[in-house]
Amino acid sequence: MSDATPYTPPKVWTWNQANGGQFANINRPVSGATHEKALPIGKHPMQLYSLGTPNGIKVTIMLEELLALGHSGAEYDAWLVRIRDGHQFGSGFVEVNPNSKIPALMDRSGPQPVRVFESGAILMYLAEKFGAFLPTDMAQRAECLSWLFWQMGSAPYLGGGFGHFYAYAPFKIEYAIDRFAMEVKRQLDVLNQRLADHRFIGGDTYTIADMAIWPWYGATAKGQMYEGGEFLSVHEYTHVLRWTDEVAQRPAVQRGRKVNRVTGPLVDQLHERHDASDFDTQTQDKLSAAKPAG
Repeated sequence: MSDATPYTPPKVWTWNQANGGQFANINRPVSGATHEKALPIGKHPMQLYSLGTPNGIKVTIMLEELLALGHSGAEYDAWLVRIRDGHQFGSGFVEVNPNSKIPALMDRSGPQPVRVFESGAILMYLAEKFGAFLPTDMAQRAECLSWLFWQMGSAPYLGGGFGHFYAYAPFKIEYAIDRFAMEVKRQLDVLNQRLADHRFIGGDTYTIADMAIWPWYGATAKGQMYEGGEFLSVHEYTHVLRWTDEVAQRPAVQRGRKVNRVTGPLVDQLHERHDASDFDTQTQDKLSAAKPAG
């Protein structure tokens, strides 16, 4: 049974700032900046303002994959945006993304900077700019983009739905957890059936669809999201697990998932990335810090 007290909505909703939950201090019903703060600008064409969440990881994987293909124009500075501290409400960030969500990208390679926000839009922008990871064949392109937008529409049920009520809400609501657990398992089954007959999400080729879906559903299938693996019986989705493991072996994926990361083992955290050599320096520094004294 639910521990929640039965609730009758009022005729007009009002904002109760003490609404609880782990993100209560940054949630609000209005948009815009809360303080003046300019964004830093590095030396590379691409300036990324992000955090190592699933949505942020999509873009750093894409940038690392492009660099691995030899696209030097994809060199980037990745600046850390600590969303729990409200960095996304600074005036500079809001100028790049009026929705105050990570990731946000400024492409400064041309005469005028180009802002791109929403992770799916950034993946498409980069794929089209560099001609990579998005098929040119009309049917294959349509399949890839269909799965990309599937992820954009589905992940809120996983993160904002299941993740919120299972892991972050101030109290457990049986109906809400059941509702979103059912939907997440249905989504995993959609992927499992697709991957039973295809090596990658879009078909035989690795694309931005895989980059978008892997940080969310790959992590879920490995039991790494919200500590909900056993609850969701993720071991049942064998084809998703096969695909997840293959994508995880890609060197660019391994680099991309470290960037702007502030959780997990120290060796997997690279808070900011301004040069390819930062990965080597980060590994050495973290291992030295973890080594016992004496």
